[in-house]
Amino acid sequence: MKDFVHLHLHTEYSLLDGACRIKPLIQRAKELGMHSLAITDHGVMYGVIDFYKACKKEGIKPILGCEVYTAPRTFKDKDPRQDSSQGHLILLAKDNAGYRNLMKLVSLGFTEGFYYKPRIDYSLLEQYHEGLIALSACLGGDIPQKLINRDFEGATELALRMNEIMGEGNFYLELQYNNLAEQKEVNAALIELSQKTGIPLIATNDVHYINRSDAKSQEILMCIQTGKTMEDPDHMRFETDEFFLKSMDEMWEHFKAYPEALMNTVRVSERCNVEIQFGELHLPKFDVPKGRDPFEYLRDQCVTGFREQYGQNEALFERLEYELSVIRQMGYVDYFLIVWDFIKYARDSGIMVGPGRGSAAGSMVAYCLGITRVDPVKYNLLFERFLNPERVSMPDIDIDFCYVRRQEVIDYVVRRYGEDRVAQIITFGTMAARAAVRDVGRALAVPYNEVDKVAKMIPMVPGKHIFIEDAIGMNPELKKLYDEEPKIHELLDTARSLEGMPRHASTHAAGVVISSEPITEFVPLYRNEELISTQFPMTTLEELGLLKMDFLGLRTITVIQDAVELIDKDHGVEIDIDHIDYEDAPVYEMIGKGDTAGVFQLESQGMTSFMKDLQPHCLEDIIAGISLYRPGPMDQIPRYIKNKHNPSEIGYLTPLLEPILHVTYGCMVYQEQVMQIFRDLAGFSLGRSDLVRRAMSKKKKDIMDAERQNFIYGKTDEEGNAVIPGAIRNGVSEAAANIIFDEMMDFASYAFNKSHAAAYAYVGFQTAWLKYHYPVEFMAALLNSFMGSLGKVSQYVLECRKMGIQVLAPDVNESESSFSVKNGAIRFGLAAVKHVGESVVQNIIHERNNNGPFKSFIDFCERMEGKELNKRTVESLIKCGAFDVFGIYRSKLIANYEKILERVSQKRKTLISGQLSLFDVAEGQEEDTFTSEWPEIPEYDSRLLLAMEKEMLGLYISGHPLDAYAEVIKDQVTAFSYDFEISDEDQTNINSFTDGQFVKIAGIIADIKNISTKNNRMMAFVTVEDLYGQIEVVVFPKIYEKFAPILFNDNQVIVEGNISIKEEEQPKILANKIRNLQGRNAPENDLTPEKNNPFPDNFLGNNYVNEEEQNFSSHEILPGESGNDDYSLSRPLNNMAAEEHIIKILFDENISDIKRKAVLALLKYFEGRDRAYVYIDQTNKPSMKLNTQICRLLLQELSDLLGFERVKV
Repeated sequence: MKDFVHLHLHTEYSLLDGACRIKPLIQRAKELGMHSLAITDHGVMYGVIDFYKACKKEGIKPILGCEVYTAPRTFKDKDPRQDSSQGHLILLAKDNAGYRNLMKLVSLGFTEGFYYKPRIDYSLLEQYHEGLIALSACLGGDIPQKLINRDFEGATELALRMNEIMGEGNFYLELQYNNLAEQKEVNAALIELSQKTGIPLIATNDVHYINRSDAKSQEILMCIQTGKTMEDPDHMRFETDEFFLKSMDEMWEHFKAYPEALMNTVRVSERCNVEIQFGELHLPKFDVPKGRDPFEYLRDQCVTGFREQYGQNEALFERLEYELSVIRQMGYVDYFLIVWDFIKYARDSGIMVGPGRGSAAGSMVAYCLGITRVDPVKYNLLFERFLNPERVSMPDIDIDFCYVRRQEVIDYVVRRYGEDRVAQIITFGTMAARAAVRDVGRALAVPYNEVDKVAKMIPMVPGKHIFIEDAIGMNPELKKLYDEEPKIHELLDTARSLEGMPRHASTHAAGVVISSEPITEFVPLYRNEELISTQFPMTTLEELGLLKMDFLGLRTITVIQDAVELIDKDHGVEIDIDHIDYEDAPVYEMIGKGDTAGVFQLESQGMTSFMKDLQPHCLEDIIAGISLYRPGPMDQIPRYIKNKHNPSEIGYLTPLLEPILHVTYGCMVYQEQVMQIFRDLAGFSLGRSDLVRRAMSKKKKDIMDAERQNFIYGKTDEEGNAVIPGAIRNGVSEAAANIIFDEMMDFASYAFNKSHAAAYAYVGFQTAWLKYHYPVEFMAALLNSFMGSLGKVSQYVLECRKMGIQVLAPDVNESESSFSVKNGAIRFGLAAVKHVGESVVQNIIHERNNNGPFKSFIDFCERMEGKELNKRTVESLIKCGAFDVFGIYRSKLIANYEKILERVSQKRKTLISGQLSLFDVAEGQEEDTFTSEWPEIPEYDSRLLLAMEKEMLGLYISGHPLDAYAEVIKDQVTAFSYDFEISDEDQTNINSFTDGQFVKIAGIIADIKNISTKNNRMMAFVTVEDLYGQIEVVVFPKIYEKFAPILFNDNQVIVEGNISIKEEEQPKILANKIRNLQGRNAPENDLTPEKNNPFPDNFLGNNYVNEEEQNFSSHEILPGESGNDDYSLSRPLNNMAAEEHIIKILFDENISDIKRKAVLALLKYFEGRDRAYVYIDQTNKPSMKLNTQICRLLLQELSDLLGFERVKV
């Protein structure tokens, strides 16, 4: 009888190489009558558990293996000249010992041997060979490579060594049939080698895709991996289409001359018998004090906490005892002690811990241990939602820590349980529908605009993944393209074949696994840069009985901790944030007014509007708000608000519903309410209620039909005893019971976990409480948390202004490193200033603290000399206003600071050598006499001062150029930059924007990138900066040609256009109209209105000067000459960004040295790619050539200093 087993096979987990999806692969193997199948992905074991389960489900024997990479020398050698290539070797696990050794080898390949690929060597294999079978692999194997290079002797030597390492009968020479000429030569040599050495042959097919017709999809997958297109002549591909899952008959046809090679596959499969245990816990043991029982120790901690929270309430104590009994019965005693221990460590170390998240807040045990801070009794939270005795599952306690110090807690866990027993967790990025279309489009070289159009036709629904097949059915326009355009048909079909496949591996942001033994006993490891993580994702780890928990870093927790510390520092008040008044009415009034900027979970526009309509008066309202404001339950919001404001109109189908739904005004909002309805109306246990709730959310009809019967009519055992009483027995009418069941069915998939919402409502209220009672400290802490995000800092600085809180520029005598509170105002930190390093900041603060405030600019320079202070740092501090405290114009400081620094440096040197200093003054003489040397020049224009602040701090502090247009912006603008930001935390922020939506924005042009299209037409990418941050605007050629005259840096514009949304990118605006931003009463005009032009004629004119034109007056037509209207005094500044310009500046005998210095300082400040020619006392040839950036502000400043006749562009 013909028999054969595939022992060399790559699944989708050979990332962007293998195209075999596991489920269809197993189904195809079953269709082909295969009784066994192997998995041998490249260098990894990502997919072995999924593969194992899928095989078992279909009655196929899984053979677990890996095609490992071998190092040319040792696996620790990493010389680019000798070690950049790798060999291949197939390893298969015979038994569980072999499986563990395979995991160790694959792990070491990543943790110690990684160099381009995860590599092992033969010495390592010798150490961990027990329980393994090896095959010589494909043409990339070390033995085939030697044969290709005509090194038969070397191949023989390596084969014999491998045979010796693996043991007799555990190493095979691998024949393949793929129609490659090279493979045929290698096969012949392998047969000769087998005859010479006695090492047996084995037949494989190096499977990379399931069917022959999938060859092109796999080729496209490799193009995606390598960034090539199918049109690239050198793109990576297999030369034939033979690498598919062939039938036994096909394999026998290929290798009929070598039946032993075929039968050896069956013999090997018979020897491979790995059995994986699921559900067996591998929790680490918690070290309790000597002589103590872990359960009794846990109980003691809980009882102590219970007495603190509930006193002697014996009725509630029963619930504690019940929870403890379930925890003990399910084997999770050590789990709770471990979590209690590291949370206790965090709190003892001053690391703030959140009040909980997820269903754990429903546990009284967790509350009494201090793991959570939300009272489950007060808020009617259910333990069974967290840990269900009727459903075996791992508990899931996710903890929020201060995000700055989260790693300290992880480090503590590593120290406590051992580095080899703690790891982070892998996660896989998959090809979603739109991403798959874009990836495949690039590989097929389909023009970008066509791919983009197709991708955008796939709907994006919040909280739901739309598959390509669904999209074709949903969108008639897409279906038409699919049916009528062969290129689009191929694009979508190929994308559909790859959709959902894993694309890359990365490390989960928060997941950590802790094991009772070294992790490699259960799971292979993966290295992502310096992070070691498991090769199995979270769900798989739970199935294998490993303890997984999330150590989450939540920015808001850090904000709360920082605010509490600032309050203590500034007011001497110690705030216990967990014991504030959660019924504080003025705080709820503030939320009801919509003053929610910075308030956790409540600050999005939609949520703010919801709170204004709701007018919350208690924490239950906030909990419900967080639960309702998400896709699905949002439909209940109008009913919820109406019922809250009209309680007399609330009706219940049965009085039994009122105790359950009264906190949500008769609306079903929470999963816990669904569970309570099953329990109180129909007599279900809470455990069974949770099971039914889960089944409801999956809408399994057969299960739901049975549970409807149970809910309405009850269920009896064989003797007629009521196991479930049913709603009718409890006095609910059949009609009412049916309606209630239908409503639960509709809502089950949307209902939210109240425990999670309650925990986050706590955090939200804490931030609101701090904002109301200590607004300055709270906003300072909030600003500090967003130091790296200018958009957010700008948003909250503006919020401070609205709240009447001053945000002051940096000050060398007051500023700390970060934002601080000084005399009721917020002072900008020195570390936020561009070009001012942390070490300089610390030196400034240290000098100030030790020797008192700086008395003057000169005093600062003298005292900071030799302390890492340089000219660039001083210039930056001048520009941002850090020296304004000394009452000297920034213009004077800029003109003179270099000379002062040089003299200070010289003074230091002369003092060291014992000579007199230029700064030495007579005894008793004030140092400030030096101020007579400051040049008599005016302060910069206010706009230039703002521009300097913006340059140094990234935002405007003392004002904003758009302030004058506040009313116009309020009336006309429909979107701001913060609306475009993708939240980086678990914020309830449903983006209301849709692709193609029309918006209006207003702002200043901060940057322009002009490009030429393939049709030689100009277009631009314009960065527009509004009050809060930046937005990218795309100006296509047709629009560019119309509005180019007003597209220049610093211009203030209103842009109308449509939003463009793509995956993993910030939304952009595709402009369709641009106009100048004008005051309320100015007439609307597409181009610059002449009367708004602040500059006289001829600043740009048409005289663009070439480099060789050296004369100051060359090609210059003076105002009023020639009668040429192009040079009239009213000509506006146009096309500033279109090309480079040259500015000519004349210093004649009427321009003083002070003014000359001021001009040069200005040119240096406005550094850019334009050219500045400076003519000193002569007009025939420039004395200096500088780089600068020509803009309105520079020209205005220069003309004020020199007069228009001395400035030409």
